[in-house]
Amino acid sequence: MKRRNRDLKRTKIEIIPMIDTMFFLLVFFLLSALSIINLESLGLNLPKEDSASKPKIEKVDSQLTVAIKKDGNVFVNSKFVLPDAIGQALLDSATAQERAKRKQPNAVLTEEAIRKMSVVISAETGVTHGLVVTCIDSARQKGMERFAISVDKSIIPKANP
Repeated sequence: MKRRNRDLKRTKIEIIPMIDTMFFLLVFFLLSALSIINLESLGLNLPKEDSASKPKIEKVDSQLTVAIKKDGNVFVNSKFVLPDAIGQALLDSATAQERAKRKQPNAVLTEEAIRKMSVVISAETGVTHGLVVTCIDSARQKGMERFAISVDKSIIPKANP
């Protein structure tokens, strides 16, 4: 007996319905995951600052360092400063840096130069959030707009007041 040569149709895998099913499953799991997450937030009493503004991205000309120790002592460029005088100490340090950079003992800082100053705040673990915000607010009141938070422990000075 001779076998008949049939026209065998090649089977095709329809992938479009499978893609649709996968998208439906994806949406289902995403919506399920969102309903599981607790969307409530903690009721925190955050410190307020007086001079909130949006920072502008510009080139940094100079950098000032504010170090805050666990006991509340504040250092501006490694010099001890009372918390009430942080803003003025930052301005004095910025002026000294500008005078050294220009090599002119009577150089005066312009508002533009003050605005371009970068203030790096390095606080030890355990420092209150309010003290960090006070430092930022004091600098903003003097016209500085660029801030960074450092986590490098080597910036914290070893000197005691």
